Amino acid sequence: RLFPRSGGADELALDQALSQVSGAARAAYVLRGLEGMGDAEVRRTLAEAGVPIPATALAEADTIRRPSSSRDRSLLGSPEFDPCTLQARPTDLMRRRQHSRAALAALAALLVCGALLGLPDGSWGPEGAAAPVYARNPSSEKALDPGELTRVSPSAWKRASRADFSAWPARGDLTDDQDLLRRALAVWARPGKLVTVSATRGTPAGPPVGPPSLLYAGRVDGASVVLLHDGLRVARYAEPEGAQEGGAVLDLARTDGADTAAAGALVISRSDSDIRYLTAPWVTEAAEVDLLRPADRGSPLRQEEDGVIAAVTGPGNDPVDCVRWPGLLLTTGSASGPGIRHLYTDLGELTAVRLTSGSPGGKLTDATSPNARAGLAHRACGLRSLWGTGMRSVNSWEFGRQSLPESEGVASWSCIRGETWRGKGARVIGEFQPPSDKPSQAAVVTTRAGETPACGPREPHAVSGVLWESSAGNRYLLAAGSPQVTGIKARNRSGTGAASPDRTLMLPVEEGPKPRLTARLANGRVLHEPR
Repeated sequence: RLFPRSGGADELALDQALSQVSGAARAAYVLRGLEGMGDAEVRRTLAEAGVPIPATALAEADTIRRPSSSRDRSLLGSPEFDPCTLQARPTDLMRRRQHSRAALAALAALLVCGALLGLPDGSWGPEGAAAPVYARNPSSEKALDPGELTRVSPSAWKRASRADFSAWPARGDLTDDQDLLRRALAVWARPGKLVTVSATRGTPAGPPVGPPSLLYAGRVDGASVVLLHDGLRVARYAEPEGAQEGGAVLDLARTDGADTAAAGALVISRSDSDIRYLTAPWVTEAAEVDLLRPADRGSPLRQEEDGVIAAVTGPGNDPVDCVRWPGLLLTTGSASGPGIRHLYTDLGELTAVRLTSGSPGGKLTDATSPNARAGLAHRACGLRSLWGTGMRSVNSWEFGRQSLPESEGVASWSCIRGETWRGKGARVIGEFQPPSDKPSQAAVVTTRAGETPACGPREPHAVSGVLWESSAGNRYLLAAGSPQVTGIKARNRSGTGAASPDRTLMLPVEEGPKPRLTARLANGRVLHEPR
């Protein structure tokens, strides 16, 4: 299933406006807005491209109605309008890997075996201090023996120095099914050509180096499911009931460094519309909430004795129509007082992704407060751009507020940062939220960046800007920085620009691309807008 990356309401409105004009008019609009060409240069370019009457295309481009909240370059520059970018997902929402690696590995093994067998005198060649290739490895064999699986007692997490996946007990009604466990371990070590294998980014796909821990073995939604943990990864093996060869699935995900909150739940079953979770043994209550409704306190989810909870609604496949975004609210038990609530969502991973809020320079808290939920309502649909990227947690930080020109209210500026399990590859999204009567009105995406320390604990600062149009049709460049910002500069391609002596900037502008922004911090450092 292929589709463009999703945008917000402004991108959808602009897409609809562009679809109502000719291709030449769309080209003229993009040459103006994205490439920054003047009308004379646009006419010359269209003529060279074979457009009969370039002036007509320019006139038609002037009729395009653009969103009133933002007409900046970020709309045309967003992934929704990038012709080279598509999202690819299987129809059952399970990310599947191609079999090219397995084929290449088999070919390499065949070549190596052929070369070794061709050596004179039956020799395997010099291997230094290593044993011959055909020698048995007791440690590897022990890791594949279901009788050697580590089984944690149900109360071990109460005494553990760190409650993470290693403290989960073995649960489910098939924990004594030796044949099922043997198949799961064998598939993990050497998945066959009929096995669908997937792994989050940065997750090794090899077998366990020692006997893993058994987290779960049981029947879920017509399949036999086994969850295993080797200290670095969680492996999920599933096979249709009654089938021992075809249709098996193996999913791998990194979970190293997990804490109590990050180890709150694992996906045990996923379909086109529903998700089933296995919760940690310290979870006492589970509820499903709609992140687009800040006042939604949640619908309780039935929790079985083995920790499997009732199905949670999935986010859905439609990249444009975002009318609901489900969240998972878990309450952890505490002997000394009321339980702690953690908020999660599904981003296509084997682990539930934790949602937090707060300044990255301080202590992050779970996004369960009314203010945090109100901010999430505007930003939840934008989480789709983080789907399938190996996210561990997503933090939302409102770093500034700004009074809009012409007395049109107060807007907020926020930064969303997604952290991955592999420690790198973090994603940053800057957003601008004008005043709105709708609690779920999507914010305007101002910037997207990857592999950047911005908005994180190493660099807890932010600066972002947007081209905004008032109700009267006047255009402004608006920008804001985090509390440590003491000045903002805007500079366009010609080298001219303007500056503000504080952490907000408001500048009347004409038609054209958004200028580049820099900010000055209190310590004298220069901060750039993430790109």
